[in-house]
Amino acid sequence: MKFEVTILGSSSATPVFNRNPSAQLLNCNEKYYLIDCGEGTQQQLAKFNLKAARIDYIFISHLHGDHYFGLIGLLSSLHLNGRLKPIQIFGPKPLLEILEIQFKYSDTVLRYPIEFFPIEADQSVQIFENSDLTVKTIILNHRIPTTGFIFQQKKRQRKLIKEKADEVPMAYYTALKKGIDVELPNGEILRSEDYTTAADAPRCYAYCSDTLFDESYFDTIKDCDTLYHESTFMHDLLDRAKETHHTTALQAGEVAKITGAKKLLIGHFSSRYKTLQMLLEEAQSVFENTELAVEGRTFHL
Repeated sequence: MKFEVTILGSSSATPVFNRNPSAQLLNCNEKYYLIDCGEGTQQQLAKFNLKAARIDYIFISHLHGDHYFGLIGLLSSLHLNGRLKPIQIFGPKPLLEILEIQFKYSDTVLRYPIEFFPIEADQSVQIFENSDLTVKTIILNHRIPTTGFIFQQKKRQRKLIKEKADEVPMAYYTALKKGIDVELPNGEILRSEDYTTAADAPRCYAYCSDTLFDESYFDTIKDCDTLYHESTFMHDLLDRAKETHHTTALQAGEVAKITGAKKLLIGHFSSRYKTLQMLLEEAQSVFENTELAVEGRTFHL
C-alpha cells in the first residue's frame, strides 16, 4: 500500500527563495490527505502533477496565515472546476466562521458540501478513521491553539503467495489472508502461513506543526516511523525560538532521538535562511537520519 508524503511548502511566515508556506500532501492507498494549506498550495499541487480534485480530507493545524491562507482559493477552485463530492475539513473551530464569511461576502455558494470537524487543541484524541488509517491529534505549544497530527496505518491483511494461489479454491482466499486456517470438504487443512506471507508492518507519520520544544507531547509521538518537525531557527537563535514558540533544528533532532523516530523531516524554515544546509547539519548532529522537507520532495513513509 502506498504511504508517502509530498512537500508543497517549507517556509515559515512568507513565501521566499522559491519556498512556499506550509503544506503537505499525504497519499495513503491512493487517497489524498492535505496537511495545512499555506498560500500558493494549489499552484504547488499543479506544479508537482498532483490533482487537487482527488483531495477528500484537509487537516489544518492552527490559524496562523502561513498554514491556511491558501485554503479559500483551493476550495473556490474546486467549486469552479465542478466538484460535487463532499470534502472533509478538520481544523480549529473558528476556521469554519472564516470560510463562511469569505464565501458570504464573495456571494459564493459551493456546488459541493463542506463537512467540518472542529478540533480541540487541548486534547490528544482520534479525529478520523477509515479503512486505511486513523488520525490522532497532538497537543502542541504555540502562541495560539495548535495541533499536530499522527497518521497511523491500519494493520493490513496477509499477502497470498502467487505461486501457490492455483492450489487454493478462490472461496478461501479471504480467510487465508486474514490469517485463518480453513478446512476443505475432504478434511484437509489449509494453513494460512503456508499460503500467505505477512503484510508489511503498519507505518506511522507524525506531523508536528509550530511548537515550542516541549516534552509534554513526546509520549504522543513515541516510536512513529517518520517524524516531521518544524525547525524554524538555528540553535544560536534559541532565545528567539522561545520568544516566538518555535523550535530550532538542533531541538528537532533531539525530539526525534528521544521519541524513537526512524526518520526525521525538518521544515518551516525562517526567511532569514537563504540556504538550508546549516539547518540540516545541525539536526543531523543529533539525529543522523534527517532530511530537508523541501518543495517537490516525496518521502516514502
